[in-house]
Amino acid sequence: MSYISRYIFRAHIGPFFFGAFTVMFVFLLQFLINFLPQLVGKGLGAWVITQLIALNLAWMVTLAVPMGVLVASLMAFGNLGSTNEITIIKSGGGSLLRMMRPMLVTGVLLSLALFWFNDFVLPDANYRAQMLMVDIQRKKPTFVVDKGQFSTQIEGYSILSRNIDTAQGVMLGVTIYDNTSLEMLNVVSADTGRINFTTDYAKVVLMLTNGEIHQVNQQNMGDYRRIKFEQHRIIMDASGFAFTRTDERVYSRGDRTMRIPDMRNIVNENENAIVLSEQNIKKNLDRQIKYTSGIRDSLTPEMSSIRLTADSTKPPTRKDAAWSAESRITGMMASFDADIFQIRDRQANANKYLVEIHKKYVIPVACLVFVLIGCPLGIMTKRGNFGISGAITLVFYVIYWMFLMTGERLADRGFIAPWLSMWLADIVLGVFGLFLMWRVSRDLPLFDTTRLFSVYAALRGRVRRIGAPKVS
Repeated sequence: MSYISRYIFRAHIGPFFFGAFTVMFVFLLQFLINFLPQLVGKGLGAWVITQLIALNLAWMVTLAVPMGVLVASLMAFGNLGSTNEITIIKSGGGSLLRMMRPMLVTGVLLSLALFWFNDFVLPDANYRAQMLMVDIQRKKPTFVVDKGQFSTQIEGYSILSRNIDTAQGVMLGVTIYDNTSLEMLNVVSADTGRINFTTDYAKVVLMLTNGEIHQVNQQNMGDYRRIKFEQHRIIMDASGFAFTRTDERVYSRGDRTMRIPDMRNIVNENENAIVLSEQNIKKNLDRQIKYTSGIRDSLTPEMSSIRLTADSTKPPTRKDAAWSAESRITGMMASFDADIFQIRDRQANANKYLVEIHKKYVIPVACLVFVLIGCPLGIMTKRGNFGISGAITLVFYVIYWMFLMTGERLADRGFIAPWLSMWLADIVLGVFGLFLMWRVSRDLPLFDTTRLFSVYAALRGRVRRIGAPKVS
């Protein structure tokens, strides 16, 4: 690698990490805003929240690396253009392609590395993040009793504390309604009470002092008992308050939690099922054609020996033949409808996985595509600051993801081939990048404003001549 190539490569390192980390910070902030309400108030440990954030960083890396490449290319070549270093390199015989060579090589290496990351790391990270989120959503909030309010967090119990001594952690004026039994209603009142969990958070232990238990048989209201106590302990089921992890083998994987070979197997299964359904339709059609031909021939004098049924002794009448044909056609159409529905369902399922397969290739290739765009566009803007580069990156980010999201929806509905729906973004932006390289290599602006103004002036003069009144 020559000195100029090393110099250009070093100029990209800082902006790349700065741009990538900035994009990841934005994604992380958006993730926390969306999911913070589901995490607050559940008594989750710092390690669980850290795991959730770390697992979700995987998809953020996938999106941030191509954006970092674009930011780096814009800032690095913008700085080189603003300091006239591009002009100096060109005067020394250096071409645009030669200046872009280190970034093109880096873009290819980043594409390969990101593809490996998308196929080996991202599926497992997405799967574990989904499982962890399900476990968090299943966990109940931390058990809390508020003063003067009934707490119904424990199923079957309503707990009321009229006052709370926060210094000693004691509830004062406690009333408990036990609705766990269908026959017997228990109402417990006590002067004081303390709540503790067992070590495994499976049970809530409520220690009461100086109180009464009122038992009423709901089937027989005359059956009533009153029990006084000095010390009384109530053990309640507290399932759901402890955070537990689910076995990874419980949940099946989806399209975004699978590797390419696994998704390819599912696509092959769906395609084989489609072929079988198509063959079934063809067989039913051939069978119906043969049957109809047999009826037609049986109605002619020459083929009167053909019978519709084995036990018939007379040739079928036209009415019988029409009724039999109608019945068979109705059954055949029902079979066709089932086969067509099967084909559509299988094709939609195959398209969904094909979209994810191509997406694992398309996003890494975007690293190379953004090099083709960023380098010449940075030279044209001659601005190496983050404001201009960030604004341009945001525009291309919106365009790129608009192509991907729209293409994914169209492919899922069968309007466009999955490979074209995913690769269209890279194709369009890649062609635009080659156009920019051609313009920069010829020292041409992005748009020839002189020619545009001349065309505008010519059109304006033509309109004036057409609209002028004729002189007789």
